[in-house]
Amino acid sequence: MSIEDAAFPVIDGHNDLPWERRESHDSGLEGIDAEVGSLHTDLPKLRAGGVVGQFWSVFVPTDVEDPVGATLQQIDLVHRMVDRFRSDLALARTAAEIRAAVDSGRIASLLGAEGGHSIGDDLAVLRNFARLGVRYMTLTHNDDTPWADSATGSHPHRGLTDRGREIVAEMERIGILVDLSHTSPATMRDALDVATQPVIFSHSSTAAVADHPRNVPDDVLARLADNGGVVMITFVPQFVSVPYAEWLAGGSSGEPPLVTVADVADHVDHARDVAGSAHIGLGGDYDGTPVLPPDLRDVSRYPVLAEELRRRGWNDADLRALAGGNILRVLEATDQRFSAMALSG
Repeated sequence: MSIEDAAFPVIDGHNDLPWERRESHDSGLEGIDAEVGSLHTDLPKLRAGGVVGQFWSVFVPTDVEDPVGATLQQIDLVHRMVDRFRSDLALARTAAEIRAAVDSGRIASLLGAEGGHSIGDDLAVLRNFARLGVRYMTLTHNDDTPWADSATGSHPHRGLTDRGREIVAEMERIGILVDLSHTSPATMRDALDVATQPVIFSHSSTAAVADHPRNVPDDVLARLADNGGVVMITFVPQFVSVPYAEWLAGGSSGEPPLVTVADVADHVDHARDVAGSAHIGLGGDYDGTPVLPPDLRDVSRYPVLAEELRRRGWNDADLRALAGGNILRVLEATDQRFSAMALSG
């Protein structure tokens, strides 16, 4: 089966299964090939959800003692996972490799680093991450870096510093996508000011629908059309629903407000209205958050979102673009730079 044959071929922007395996299974891989009730993600659920490509996050926390070494361990975990389940997974770094994986009946597995702290402020580390297959890096996680402000940090830089601009330029030179999820609006705007290649938001929703620091303002969404980038809508309840975020901020007392697939679809609709149908995607953040909307409780549930959008009048072409076509286009636009770097000695 080719990607073009599928009605809703999902290439998801962000999944934290590698960190979940590190925390709960000492980086072991047992059970991923079976239905695991405690996980949002396993191979049967990925198949049921129509996932043809997955960016696996090689996240480590900002306070880990050795972020570079810990990130290398997470990269190794993904490589081991792909090798162990090679009949179901295939390592992919480019759009062509995604297509080849899907044609062979396997799920394309890509790597994304979550947080600029992962490189230890060292461009040589960044380049070696590229050689190991890392295809995007989020400039920040929940804390500011010495060169960029986080959405949830104290914003000491008012955006990107000159060092941050240097790092963005090097990422673009070697084909690592600049991921603006987790960054402050000022960092988003500064990055777009200097970007010469498409940027992504691997797992963010829209601030106009739910005014949360992790979401993307409309003026930034509108700039994606000129930049060619993609915002990949996430399913995290507090990013999606104002009542849920207020309940969480208030101490989580009583029953939580129900968050549904319709709430997520509202963000997808709004992102399409502002950025355009060519600039949206999906980044569920499965296994990176303890709670998800019941309608979207694990990776098998992407078809539920597709049906909700069809009910709202979405056509097949726009659904395929949302599911994976748009992020595939972004990869194609930067594949040549990345391949040259990854193959260099």
